[in-house]
Amino acid sequence: MRNITIKSSLQLTQDQRELLEQGIKNKSLGEVTFNYVLDDSVIGIIVLDGETLVDASLTAELHRIKKNYDNLYADMRKGISVTELPHFIKDRLSSLVNHHIDIKLYGKVVSVADGIVKITGLSTCKYGELIVIGRKNSPALVMNLERESVGAILLSSADEIEYGDFAYSIGKILEVPVGKELLGRIVNPLGVPVDGLGRIRTKNHRRVESDAPPIRMRDKVNEPLYTGILAIDAMIPIGKGQRELIIGDRQTGKTSIAVDAIINQAGKGVYCVYVAIGQKASSVNKLVKTLKKHDALRYTVIVYSTASDPPSLQYIAPYAGAAIAEHFMYEGKDALIIYDDLSKHAVAYRTISLLLRRPVGREAYPGDIFYIHSRLLERAAKLNASSGGGSLTALPIIETQAGDISSYIPTNVISITDGQIYLERELFNSGIRPAINVGLSVSRVGGSAQNKMMNKLSAKIRLALSHYKELQIFTQFGASIEEETRKTLESGARIVEALKQKEHHPLSVLKEEIFLIAITNGYLKSIKIADISRFLDSYYAFALEQLGQTSGTEHTLSKEEFALLSEVSEQFVEGWGKGL
Repeated sequence: MRNITIKSSLQLTQDQRELLEQGIKNKSLGEVTFNYVLDDSVIGIIVLDGETLVDASLTAELHRIKKNYDNLYADMRKGISVTELPHFIKDRLSSLVNHHIDIKLYGKVVSVADGIVKITGLSTCKYGELIVIGRKNSPALVMNLERESVGAILLSSADEIEYGDFAYSIGKILEVPVGKELLGRIVNPLGVPVDGLGRIRTKNHRRVESDAPPIRMRDKVNEPLYTGILAIDAMIPIGKGQRELIIGDRQTGKTSIAVDAIINQAGKGVYCVYVAIGQKASSVNKLVKTLKKHDALRYTVIVYSTASDPPSLQYIAPYAGAAIAEHFMYEGKDALIIYDDLSKHAVAYRTISLLLRRPVGREAYPGDIFYIHSRLLERAAKLNASSGGGSLTALPIIETQAGDISSYIPTNVISITDGQIYLERELFNSGIRPAINVGLSVSRVGGSAQNKMMNKLSAKIRLALSHYKELQIFTQFGASIEEETRKTLESGARIVEALKQKEHHPLSVLKEEIFLIAITNGYLKSIKIADISRFLDSYYAFALEQLGQTSGTEHTLSKEEFALLSEVSEQFVEGWGKGL
């Protein structure tokens, strides 16, 4: 037996009831009972049949008319010729006024707590589907599919939801606006602007969850993406389409490296997306000021989820950022995305999973924590020419505790990515910035993501630094030092000093290569360590004069230019050492 509930704001007459019941019985099989309910919020009639809601109310009709009007306005903005205009208006006006009955799938809220909603019904909804709840149509994302209920995470305030509210399946996956219209804007994980600059006018939307590009669409990573940080571009090169992890303890300069990478993309045609996951408002405000100061915000989108946001928004933030960045990649452009940081993302997902009463695993994280990060990072790729030739480079950030890179989340993300840049607290505290531990840092793309000159010049630096580190540890035990060992230590100390770099002062490729010439050709051996920074700036000015270049030129050295500098530099070094 089917029990059908009919809601209306006014008491239906006997004739109206008989007419309505007869119409339903004509389309039904078996016995049907009817239950009439008065509801002041309904203007018209709503019929509830199991999990199906037939909405013939005025509210539904007004929503439909508004949607058709918005579509009409969007079509008219595209441009319509004078001869087509009368026919166009006639057709569209008829669609505006034609009556329509809205049929939806619905369920009922049986519990709501800590941002988690449990709903009975909605038996046909899918994992990851977007549903709306209550009179304010509060959005929620389906995360649990059980035999008799559905678990969803709220994407808005839980204060708007009450026990017994209806939840409707709208048959859509969560989408965010994408496109160049977002550049220079700050949006929340739902794509809603939070910078006070008004709405974002874009027609393009993309699903938050989407499949990674298949192998047939990918190309090998062989084009460099320069960060402007000499130590990284020389020893740990990053290629367009690569996934390079930035890992280290709190306050060791992880975000600074990511921001420098964004600043260095000015004029290079690379669109940037910075995803702040559970960050303090003060930190994001400081970031925005830095990007504005270096004119980098104009090609950057900031996706911002605050520390006070519910775990659901922190969870979907990196996926929303990936969708925004993917749009540029599939348009044949180059994009860079920063996830700051995935440690907080993992904690947010663990919170959601525990509230959904999912089984826990290592360190109380759910068993699929590896999967949620791998499906996110796999979306970074270098597409082949037949697929547009675009690229998406990912720089995820992971925060370690007391330098422990063997804990659960760091080891997971290290195994997913194509290398890592490890920042060490001891180096940071000793004044070495960026505080990169060369021994634990690696790029699995390697020299294939460097130009030939950079590859040639940087080949010996990594080995020299590793040897210096070993000897430095050995000499701490007070052993006698041979002359050869002393020279190696002095040379290593000079290389470390030469690789120091101020925050938010990225170098051009030409400047990096000129610095590398000074380092690898031994021009620093007669320079005092305290004078190395000043010497490199003087040598750079001298090299530009010899090459006939200007400061800031985007240029890489040719073999002839390298040979020229090698010939004339010795005299400059001798003269500089004498104070000339």
